[in-house]
Amino acid sequence: MNSTKHRIYSVSVASVYPLYVAKAERKGRSRAEVDEVISWLTGHTPSTLAAELENNTSFEDFFARAPKLNPARALITGVVCGVRVENIEEPTMREIRYLDKLVDELAKGKAMEKILRH
Repeated sequence: MNSTKHRIYSVSVASVYPLYVAKAERKGRSRAEVDEVISWLTGHTPSTLAAELENNTSFEDFFARAPKLNPARALITGVVCGVRVENIEEPTMREIRYLDKLVDELAKGKAMEKILRH
C-alpha cells in the first residue's frame, strides 16, 4: 500500500458537517439527530463537537482525539460509496465510513434505536 494519505483525512469535519445535516434534513431528520449519531460514535458532547467544528479539525484528528469511540461501532455494516464498511482495513477511513453510514441510515428513515445499535 502506498504511504500517501487519502485526501479526506485532511478535510475539516466542519466542511462536511453541513452536508450531513442537509442530507438528514432533506429526509425530515434534524441537526440534533446528526449530532446524536456523531456523539454516539465518538463520545463527543455537544460542546466538544462544537469546538471541533469551530476549530476546523481534520477528519484524521477528529477521530484520533475522539473522547470515546463507541465499541458497538463494530456492529455497523453495509456499503458506503461502493465499499463494505466492515471490510475497510485502514482504521481512520473505517471511522469516516462508519460516520457516513450512520448519516445514510438516518436519512433513510431508520429508527434511532436501530442506528445506534441498541
